[in-house]
Amino acid sequence: MKGPAVFLTQFQRQHPPFDTLDNLAQWVSALGYCGIQVPVELIDLGLAAESDAYCDELHGRLAVHGLELTELSTHFQGRMMAVPAAYDELFDMFAPPAIRGNPAARQEWAEQRLRLAAAASRRLGLNASVTFSGSLLWHLVYPWPPRPAGLVEEGFAELGRRWRPILDAYDAAGVDVCYELHPGEDLHDGVTFERFLDSVSGHRRASILYDPSHLHLQHMDYLGFIDIYHERIKAFHVKDAEFQPSARSGVYGGYQAWIDRPGRFRSLGDGQIDFKGIFSRLVRHGYAGWAVMEWECCLKHPEDSAREGAQFIREHMIRRPEKSVSSYSLNTVDAPRNRRLLGLEPDTGN
Repeated sequence: MKGPAVFLTQFQRQHPPFDTLDNLAQWVSALGYCGIQVPVELIDLGLAAESDAYCDELHGRLAVHGLELTELSTHFQGRMMAVPAAYDELFDMFAPPAIRGNPAARQEWAEQRLRLAAAASRRLGLNASVTFSGSLLWHLVYPWPPRPAGLVEEGFAELGRRWRPILDAYDAAGVDVCYELHPGEDLHDGVTFERFLDSVSGHRRASILYDPSHLHLQHMDYLGFIDIYHERIKAFHVKDAEFQPSARSGVYGGYQAWIDRPGRFRSLGDGQIDFKGIFSRLVRHGYAGWAVMEWECCLKHPEDSAREGAQFIREHMIRRPEKSVSSYSLNTVDAPRNRRLLGLEPDTGN
């Protein structure tokens, strides 16, 4: 496992040091991070998709600060691959002004950007990219009024039809597509990820961005999740959360602000997530990607959270021993000795 790294999206602002990739790189480097997960909005994506010189220059700009690029993020573009009509106006804010109010053009734009991100990831030497799946069904997550027979199946079939060509493009680039399993997306837990896998014929590039905070707030066994899906986990957001049972509100939060919800995101170490267990499980299963801090805490200032996050991840990183404990035992088979140790007579071959 590599780290600590940090996801830049939540730290972007209109003023230094949060306004440009170079300024952000200098800032997070001083905090002790060695990697950054970069939203595609912070680079010239079209140029990165076609120019080795630009990609080399981008790596050089980060290397000045002792940083590596971990993955490109296409969360906004992935989300716009599938948007239910009720959410059209809300998601238009993430699309270029020229295509707002035109869902078909918005989806086409998102697909083009995802294809560029695949090519850019290849030129940048990355083996994974992180994104959202989008959703056709989230507004139907609670089964009332009753859902018509076959509706969920058709929703996942359509989602698969939209993503299959994109997954093929990433496959040609040698890059895994890591979906963040997130409420609001059709891929939000293990069952929905499996439904999606079925819809894309188990595509080898369909992977998981593991974020325990979203699983914890769904009351899932986020440690057991690693045991089940570790072969598909190719990216990792280190993000904390807590759920404090309430007599007035539950998992859905009562439309309250995050700070008032029973379940909410917290800065690393301030929530309930068992990160020792998570790092142990990931190392046990051979996870070789990055540990990337994501901030969305409703209580602690992002700059304080970022400063503490690098050290938190570093303290949880596990360096595997060069030799296993069993390698220190006597491994040469000595049959006569073994019989003596068991109090048996020598084997005469009879």
